[in-house]
Amino acid sequence: MSNHIEAKKGDIADVVLLPGDPLRAKYIAEKFLENPVCYNHIRNMFGYTGTYKGKKVSIQGTGMGIPSISIYTHELICDYGAKKLIRVGTCGGLKDDVHIRDVVIAQGTTTDSGIVVRTFGAGLNYAPIADFELLGKAYHNAKKMNIPVKVGNVYCQDRFYDEEVDLQKLIQYGCLAVEMESAALYMLAARHNVKALAIFTVSNHLFTGEETTAKEREQSFDDMIKIALETAIDERNI
Repeated sequence: MSNHIEAKKGDIADVVLLPGDPLRAKYIAEKFLENPVCYNHIRNMFGYTGTYKGKKVSIQGTGMGIPSISIYTHELICDYGAKKLIRVGTCGGLKDDVHIRDVVIAQGTTTDSGIVVRTFGAGLNYAPIADFELLGKAYHNAKKMNIPVKVGNVYCQDRFYDEEVDLQKLIQYGCLAVEMESAALYMLAARHNVKALAIFTVSNHLFTGEETTAKEREQSFDDMIKIALETAIDERNI
């Protein structure tokens, strides 16, 4: 048991999917896993373990923002031995060719968070990136399932309501979407020498005004989940 997860040793698989919404964790476990067991109720941040196509997989809610995902990622790695962590979250579209319900895979993440400077000090702009093996598998699994994906840089913002950031410049430099967790996930994975990937579904667009409902975000982004689960159990060498 850790500070925020009540599971016992062995209750959590070495591969974990990380939705921000704990109700999405419940939805994924109940729809996609065989014999799911809930191992965590602390703060209602639900966590489940079951099997997918015969292989043990866990689903752990992480909450919103860098501080929250940092807590759960740290404890999953350091207290429960997680080796592969795949975020299944939502993002806001930035570029014109990114649309509602598109699946975005974060190859790299740009952030305004202090997490980089507090780790490395001023003057060194560390670049948090995905694990190449997981990225390659996710891309090929999406192709195999005929699910279109966009792969590239995302902006991991520290504040949800942020009027100061220059979104147009981020778009000019190729950022596909905006979200709030990937930089922390990629940095902690690098720090502890484990594999991490962030996969998103576009839930709204910051310029067109298109958006999905809370219930749709909880229960209808199955393409992203299928890619993540197939990648989680994919043992091919890339």
